[in-house]
Amino acid sequence: MLTTLQQFPQLRLDDGRTVACTSPAEARMLWGEMSIDGFYRRAAARLRPGDVALDIGANIGLSAMMFADTCPGVRVIAAEPAPLTFDCLERNVAAHVAGGVPLQVAVAATPGVAPFTWYPRATANSGLYADRDADDEATAIYLRNSGLNDEAIALITAGLHEGEQMDVEVTTISAILAEHDSAAEIGLLKVDVERAELDVLRGIAEADWPRIRAVVAEVHDRDNGLAQFCELLRRHGLSAQTRQDPSLAGTELHEVYATRPGDI
Repeated sequence: MLTTLQQFPQLRLDDGRTVACTSPAEARMLWGEMSIDGFYRRAAARLRPGDVALDIGANIGLSAMMFADTCPGVRVIAAEPAPLTFDCLERNVAAHVAGGVPLQVAVAATPGVAPFTWYPRATANSGLYADRDADDEATAIYLRNSGLNDEAIALITAGLHEGEQMDVEVTTISAILAEHDSAAEIGLLKVDVERAELDVLRGIAEADWPRIRAVVAEVHDRDNGLAQFCELLRRHGLSAQTRQDPSLAGTELHEVYATRPGDI
């Protein structure tokens, strides 16, 4: 059962809609990322009514909202495991994503239960493979690239990635499809799962790959992870483009957008 709406901060977007969130500052930053002309918006523009958009690592649902705004008639299935973040996702999907399906679950290579680290002050960096030192470093680099000085960076990052440990349910892409949409074409698979990107792809059964028309992802290039991610896409018929936002230069964070030939 949903908790009362007043227990969550609200952010009013530029278009007048309000969203439930755990941090208005973080939500404003995430919505700003949805508003720029990057890979996410390019991928959303290729959606068709009747498609399924799988939003893996949905956080509070801002990307799910953007997909639904861009293509009315798309069916968004949004997965987020952390309880408080999921509560916001559930509310925002109900309010702003017609026909959307929120799932309180992590997605990886095999189903089960796994330890998850939730950062209350930086929920978008939470994950199965959370790494406080690496997350602090990446945030500091981003802030430095954005023009902040070291004193300001130290104030912002102090305690930012103090995590809470919890066990979460884990499923796979193919299990989600089997339960929620066994026949529809997957117009877009979006993956933003903080170092678990390869695990998500490895949980796709061979029979389900041909249904996936496009993939957009944030990928951490650790232990050759970016090359492995792109190669796995290539082996299943998807051609990948990669980019790194200038604000993230010097970090392991990269974006990937992959499509099938003829659907660029």
